[in-house]
Parts: sequence; structure tokens; C-alpha cells
Amino acid sequence: MRNLDTGKANTWCPACGNFGILNAVKMAFNQLFDSGLNPATLAITCGIGCHGKIFDYLNVSGIYGLHGRAVATASGIKLANPELQVLSFGGDGDSLGEGLEHTLFAAKRNLDITLILHNNGNYGLTTGQFSPLSPLGFRGLSSPQGSVEEPFQAIPLLLISGASFVARAYSANPKQLASIIRQGVEHKGFSFIEVLQPCVSYNNTYSYYNQHVKELESRPADIMEAIRIANDAETIWTGVYYQTEKPTYHESAPGLANPAMQRPDQPARLEMLRSLNLI
Repeated sequence: MRNLDTGKANTWCPACGNFGILNAVKMAFNQLFDSGLNPATLAITCGIGCHGKIFDYLNVSGIYGLHGRAVATASGIKLANPELQVLSFGGDGDSLGEGLEHTLFAAKRNLDITLILHNNGNYGLTTGQFSPLSPLGFRGLSSPQGSVEEPFQAIPLLLISGASFVARAYSANPKQLASIIRQGVEHKGFSFIEVLQPCVSYNNTYSYYNQHVKELESRPADIMEAIRIANDAETIWTGVYYQTEKPTYHESAPGLANPAMQRPDQPARLEMLRSLNLI
């Protein structure tokens, strides 16, 4: 069992759903290491928000990025060195608000990365403004009378955008979440995992989720059935909604190499600069 702790003081609110995600990620990573994944080939990225603090608590290489740019950073890492296994952590605001275009295009292109979406239904780090996934009527600092916006439905949105692995989990069930994370990382293509993550300070959904969350007994037959199940008004289903094999972006785009591993050595780089009269 590899120790993934960093020793940094954890500043999440007591009972925050992020603790369950952190524990599940550690379990999944160790399962992957035990099955042969080289820890040196694992990289993570984060955006800005409560989710992003997970970067401080995981002893894994990566980049703590800008707001909404976690998927863009992960995409760049993967394209620079396709041999790496790249995971991105994002919040519902970070990845489906500021970073919406990066998320959808990563799915469209089937980039071989995994996005773990911490869905707490608000901007928790900035004290509870409504987010793209907040329910209609959500009351927070930016919507004291209740949000008038219908939320995105994350699972259907990513399904129709082209993600080749789509799943949902609940932070209070870290064992299932760890299994789904491992499956997502092992999947070749864009993996999207929505994690229902209660925010005890501004959107405490534990009671509601405990009553309404159930595990899928089997995978939906196709995308249309997956969308129908994801939109179930009575039950919130967790598990793998969809998985298919199709070409990944780094394998399909012409001319892509591995610049991280195939870069010229120092003498060759100096000679290139001399030829351009730059030195």
C-alpha cells in the first residue's frame, strides 16, 4: 500500500463530501499501482474551488491550475506525453461553468484523460453562490430569492458531447467510487465521473441523497436509455452509464509525436538556435 498522504493540514469543512472522494481516490490509485501502473506515469490537475484542495493532499505529480482550466491543462499534459495516465479534478462550477468549453471539447475529441467532477451544486469555496448544477430555486449569496435557472444535467450533457466512459458515484460510498475511478482510468478515451458531493456548509444534501441514491443493477443498453435513467425524477442512479471503444485524439490526429520524450538533446537544440541566428 503506497502512502499518498502529503502531511498538509486539511482545511475542508468537517463532514465535507470531499473526504469521501479523497479516500476513494487513494484506494483507486493503490489498486492501479498493484495492477501494474507505474506511479511515475500518473499526473493530476485541478482547477480552483474546494475540489482543488485535493491536490494538496495527494502525493502525486501534476499541476494546480487556474479556474476552469483543469481539463485544458490535463489535455496539454496528455498530448505532450501520451504515455502518462492523466486525471483531472473539477468542481461543478469549475468544469461546467468557467471550463465548460474545455470539458465538452475534451469529450468531443475523446482525449484519453479522466475527469472527476466534484458536484456539490454550488460554489462552496466562495461561500455558496449557485452553480451550473444548482437546482432550480437554490438559495445562496448570489440568489437569495432562489435561482431561476434550470441546471445542466451532467450525465446527458457529457453523453451527447461524445464521452466514451460516463459514470456517476456518491462520495458517501467510497468503495463504489474507487471501483469506478479505476475503471475510468483503465478506459482508453475520455472518462467522465460525476461524484455527488454534499457541501455541509451551503448545500447539505446528505439526507436527500441517502434517501434517493441507488446503484444501477446493470448498465443501460445504449445512450438513449442512459439519458433516460440519468433524468429519473425519483431516483438518482449511480454506476457506469455508458462505455464504448473509439479512437482517441492523440492516436488519430496526424503529426502528433511525443515531445516530452522525443525532444532533441541540448547540442541539437543549440544548433537549431544557431541556424536561426538566435545565439
